[in-house]
Amino acid sequence: MEQPISFLSLSYMKKNLSKPDMNREAKLQAFDRLLTVMDELRENCPWDKKQTIETLRHLTVEETYELSDAILEGDLNEVKKELGDLMLHLVFYSRIASEQKAFDVADVLHAICDKLIERHPHIYSDVVAEDEETVKANWEKIKLKTGNKSVLEGVPKSLPAMVKAMRIQDKARGVGFDWDKKEQVWEKVEEEMQEFKEEFNVISAKHIDKTKATAEFGDLLFSLVNYSRFLNIDAEEALERTNKKFIKRFQYLETESAKDGKKFGEMTLAEMDEYWNKAKGNG
Repeated sequence: MEQPISFLSLSYMKKNLSKPDMNREAKLQAFDRLLTVMDELRENCPWDKKQTIETLRHLTVEETYELSDAILEGDLNEVKKELGDLMLHLVFYSRIASEQKAFDVADVLHAICDKLIERHPHIYSDVVAEDEETVKANWEKIKLKTGNKSVLEGVPKSLPAMVKAMRIQDKARGVGFDWDKKEQVWEKVEEEMQEFKEEFNVISAKHIDKTKATAEFGDLLFSLVNYSRFLNIDAEEALERTNKKFIKRFQYLETESAKDGKKFGEMTLAEMDEYWNKAKGNG
């Protein structure tokens, strides 16, 4: 009799893990404790009793961004806290769904285990994949075989545009639709830059076709994201780090100019540049 797929991972782990997890029991107990706390809150706390899958959605998005901030700051203690918040949300959704007889947390966990086993045939079957690109290509091909009509179907519509561009390009690459060399990508960046510039090469700004200029600017950004991918640079992370750097320097400008009795709106750009350059010197 063939074993259910959910048991394959357990048998593989027993055969192939060289270092058994000595803390497995403690981890299972901790997860059980979270489920118990969730049940108690759902049954006794007025706020928790009122929540629905829909009301939790925006809170989950907020928690995800807070985790992202902690990662960018390199603060592992905050990462731990934010992961806890997200895990609470995951069991919260599962608890609500179980009340609706839709699914419970066990269904969620088995489903993800089954999917991971199915999409890693190089681990749980006889498929050979010795590099990251082959693994990703196999992943996308399996998705198409199991019902997805498009390689890009799994890209969430509500993703921020920068992240969405990265995911679109990454998924297209997974099935071989990509440039061969980064030099080719940079040529595309220069081409898009020229096309964008041409939209402003007019006699008067009044004649600019904003719709077309916006489209060309979007093409330019998309090509830059593509180039960053070839350099193994996360475009979203790079931009966010620059955002944080700008905020830090601008707040320095605000604080230090105020100490000198100067006010925004009354300073010249040259005066503000002096503080800005000092801020750059401080990192």
